[in-house]
This record gives sequence, C-alpha cells and structure tokens, in this order.
Amino acid sequence: MEKEPNRFLGDAPIGKLMGKYAVPCIISLLVGALYNIVDQIFIANAAYLGSYGNAANTAVFPLTVIALAVAVMIGDGCCAFVSLSLGKGDASDARKSVGNAVVMTVASGIVLCAIYLVFADRLIALFGGTVNDETFRYSQEYFFWITLGVPFYMFGQAMNPIIRADGSPRFAMASTLAGAIVNIILDPVFIFAFRWGMMGAAVATVLGQVVTAALAVWYLARMRLVRPAKGNYRVDGHIAGHTLLLGVTSFLSQISLVASMAAVNNMLRQYGALDPVFGLAQYAQIPIAVVGIVMKFFQIVISIVVGMAAGCIPIAGYNMGAGLTGRVRSLFTRLLAAEAAVGAAALIIVECFPSQLIAIFGAANESAYYTQFALRSFRVYLCMVIFACVNKACFIFLQAMGKALASTVLSMVREILFGVGLALLLPRFFGLDGVLYSMPASDALTFLIAAWLIIRTYRELRGEAKSRAHRGARMLSKA
Repeated sequence: MEKEPNRFLGDAPIGKLMGKYAVPCIISLLVGALYNIVDQIFIANAAYLGSYGNAANTAVFPLTVIALAVAVMIGDGCCAFVSLSLGKGDASDARKSVGNAVVMTVASGIVLCAIYLVFADRLIALFGGTVNDETFRYSQEYFFWITLGVPFYMFGQAMNPIIRADGSPRFAMASTLAGAIVNIILDPVFIFAFRWGMMGAAVATVLGQVVTAALAVWYLARMRLVRPAKGNYRVDGHIAGHTLLLGVTSFLSQISLVASMAAVNNMLRQYGALDPVFGLAQYAQIPIAVVGIVMKFFQIVISIVVGMAAGCIPIAGYNMGAGLTGRVRSLFTRLLAAEAAVGAAALIIVECFPSQLIAIFGAANESAYYTQFALRSFRVYLCMVIFACVNKACFIFLQAMGKALASTVLSMVREILFGVGLALLLPRFFGLDGVLYSMPASDALTFLIAAWLIIRTYRELRGEAKSRAHRGARMLSKA
C-alpha cells in the first residue's frame, strides 16, 4: 500500500470540492459542446449554406457522438478507476489504468477513423442525411473532414477526465478551451472569408481538436499523482477490463443516444415527407435542421448537468473507496438539487424565449415554415427538461459509486426502450408532432424509475454508515 496522495477528497468540505472539480468540468464540457454548436451557428448564418448545411450538420452529429462514446468510456472509466484506487491507497494500479487508457484510446481512434472513411455514405444515410440531394452533398463534404480529426478528438476527450482525476481540473478545462477558441476564430474565416463552406467548418473544428490533443500529450508527460511509467503502457487485461466496465455506463449513455437520434432523424424524414409543407423538396430538410438546433441547445444544458455530475466522480469514488458514505450522501443531495435548478432555468428559457434561440441559428434567412416549426419544437421537445437533468445526474452518480449495472440499465431504458421506442411509436398516432412528443414522454417515464433508484441509494448509504458505526463501537468496546 502506498501513501494516499488524494486524501483531501475525504477531508475538505463537500461544497468546496464540488466547486473545485465540477465548475472546471462544466466549462470543459460546455467548451467541448461548442465545437459542433459553433459550426452550426456559422453554417446557419451563411446564406449560401443555410438550412441545408444545418441539416447536414445534424446528420453528421450522431457519428461524432459515437467517437465520443468510445472516448468517454475509456476516459470516465479510467477516472473512476483512478479515484477508487487512490481512495484505497493503491497508486500502482491507478498508473496502470492511465497507461492502458492511452493505448486503448489511440488504437480505437485509428480504427474508427478507418471505418468511417470506408462506410461514409451508408452512415450518412442511416442518420437522415439523404433527405434531399443538397443536404446529402453537404453531409459528405462535412463528414469527410470531420472523420480525419476523429483520432485527435477522441484522444482529447478521453484524456480530459483522466487529467481531472490527476488533480488538475483547471488544466483539463484550459486544454479544451484552447481548442474551442481556435475553432471559433477559424470558423468565420474559413466559412465567410474563404467561402470553404462545410469543409471550412470541419477543418476549423479538426484544427481545434488537434490543439486539445497536443496539450493532453504535454500533460501526460508531467502528471502529478499517477504519471504512468514505461511498463504501464502494456495492456493488462484485468486493469483494462475493469476500466472499461466502470466506463461502460458513459459509453451506453452516449451510444444509446445515437440510436435515439437515428430513430428521430429517420422519423422526421419519413413523416416530414407526408406533411403538406415539408413533403416539398425545398422544405424537406427543415424538420431535421430544426430538431438538430433544439438538440444543440439541449446539449448545452446537458453539458452543464453532466459536468456537475462528472466533476463529482473523483469525490464520490474516493469517499466510497474510503468508506465515507455520509459524505457521499451529502454530495448526492447537493448534486440533485443543483441539477434540478439547471433544468428549471432551461425550461424557462425554452418556453419563454424560443424566438431568440432560433434567431441565433439564422432563422432570419429562412421561411416562415422554418420559424413556426422551430417554435413548436423548442416548447414541446424540451418541456420535461427538469426530469432529463435529474435523470442524467442519477446515471453518472451511480456509476461513480461503482454501481455500474444499475446505472447502465437506467441509461439503456431511457435511450433505447423509451428514446427509440417512443420515437418510432408516437408518430404513428400523432404524425410529425409525435416525434416531438417522444422526448418529454421518455424523460417523464425514466424519472419514475430514477426516483426509485435515488431513494434506494439513500437507504443503502444510510445503512452502510450505521453498519460502519456499529463495527467501530464494537471494536472500541473490545479494546
């Protein structure tokens, strides 16, 4: 057993620790979300791209989420493994996990890039990019260049939680911020000045991802607590397996979201074609473009929610490993309250200010049909956003406590059973509006299960605390 290098996670006030770890994590995820969102804002406001470019961006977006799913499985799993190991005083296994995570991320990034290049057209079609010829052409152009950046994107995203687990949440935030700034600066240059169109948006994104990945490499050579030695980069089946198991919830949360997006995009295409307006070729891309914009706003909200929860992973993992269940319970309470507050703020924005939101994404250049559908989409699709926020917090916190099975099942129920199932079912009864109803219905039903799991978790933590106190009392009486 080595000396515990992260003991302050078990001693410092919970509120102070949440601020130290959650705030930088929120900023990191928000900045990461800006990569795709900024692209869409500039694309939407370029008159020569407009809603066709927006629809293309929406069709390609799920394919970047697949890359993210693999990256966060490795990164979040390693973060949880490192935190639990340090809580037990085992820095050796923590270093092995980091080394294994680096190797797995590099290998998976190269493999996924190759798969994307080979099956590009089929993948674009799978996510609704063939709604019309112009959208398909833009999707091909954007996806090709985005694919070339996949290994860099995955490496930066996977290393981010590992850097946080090493006790440097501010550097994790700064590395992501640096890449996003590069993207924000280059997007208008490439799209408006050079008129590179979708290629310009993609190249700006990739260059930003390269910057983030380069900073992650620089940090790996200078890690504070768990710098891996040369031998730690040799893949250990037990360590790698445990790391991936702890991160499987993050993977399934993202990959099931991809399945949900595929269902939604295809239902929008199918039932949009039956609509008297959106069935016309010149308006066919509007439903996919609009729902893509709504999802981008939701992505901002979820970045805050996931950032708060993921920032608590090192805190929860360490205290669970150290047996400090009272602190874990206090952390869970604060987290749930904060997540509900974020959801309430988001609900007010989407219900009261949808016109201002769609204006950011170039609504002035579009038809009245675009604006009308966008207003309805924001108000309906996100009307249960408070439940969505609490659900996400529950998924991630259970994962941090080592309850991978419960977390995974809940995530899969939300995204596959409800997210995909209702997206396929409700349009049969409500047409195009049924696609919009599927999101709030999924979140409300998932919350019923999440509430039961939350109550059960509180009871377990309270029971473990009492059991530990009784054991301590017996030991004192024997002494």
